[in-house]
Amino acid sequence: MGTLKKICQVGGVLALLLMAQPVFAEDTAAKPEASQEAKMEQTVDKLKAPLYTPFIERYVLDDLKQLRIDMNHLQVNMTKQVTDRELTATNRAVSYATDTVTYFFYLIAGISSVLLLVGWTSLKDVKERVHNFADTKVNKVISEYEQRLAKLEEELNHKSVGIQSAQKRLTRYEDIHSLWLKAAQEQVPTRRLDLYDQILRLDRDNAEALTYKADVVLEMNEPQWAINLCQQALEIDPDNSHAFYQLAGAYALLNQPHDAIVNLELSLKDTEGMVDQVLKDPIFEGLSENAEFKELLKRKGVV
Repeated sequence: MGTLKKICQVGGVLALLLMAQPVFAEDTAAKPEASQEAKMEQTVDKLKAPLYTPFIERYVLDDLKQLRIDMNHLQVNMTKQVTDRELTATNRAVSYATDTVTYFFYLIAGISSVLLLVGWTSLKDVKERVHNFADTKVNKVISEYEQRLAKLEEELNHKSVGIQSAQKRLTRYEDIHSLWLKAAQEQVPTRRLDLYDQILRLDRDNAEALTYKADVVLEMNEPQWAINLCQQALEIDPDNSHAFYQLAGAYALLNQPHDAIVNLELSLKDTEGMVDQVLKDPIFEGLSENAEFKELLKRKGVV
């Protein structure tokens, strides 16, 4: 979220410069270039929010839409291939059964002729034996291919369930991403809390949503609530530096400097660029004269 804000601020500055370019062009003849640059610097310094919101959401949604189209194409191609294979297997099974029965009848007819010539048995006995033998062989072939078709059907059902599950997960991730974008643009804390709650209803193990919710709760001056949220996030992701940072802020509001500094040190572990944020964060102003706090900053190379 911090990176997105920086991108918005840079975009706002560029938009302001483009809007102000005609005015600067008209004032060039009347004022020196140094005065114009000073005026521009004052205008940029006064900016507190981005002048416009980049159309990142549209790009991501288009990308997700294309991904869903590709998934649908994949499902159609897979279904077509599986159907073709099933038809081929069925044709082979039927052809094999027909050929087998035909060959058996030829064989039995030849054997029957020989038996009749030698007078081994009567035509009735030969007929019964032929029918029994043919039925046994045909039933065996049919049973074998029924088993194969059942296995193929089971595999198809399994793949179909996997595709449906992937589509559901893709839809859920798309909804979660949309809620993140809305939360990044929302300025009212209570509405942001509601958006983070919606994200957690879709993904209850989302540690980032818990930490950002804790951030909003700290803005509302509810440190105990924020501590509970951060502890839940750390149960999911024990190395979440953002959760340790929010814990440090909550303990700082509760005037527990030792716990605040311990969690702050954990949040700064293996993290670059966070020390400057600590110095600028008003929530840690009460620790500015604390010896442990100064020692921590000294170890991080700030003072």
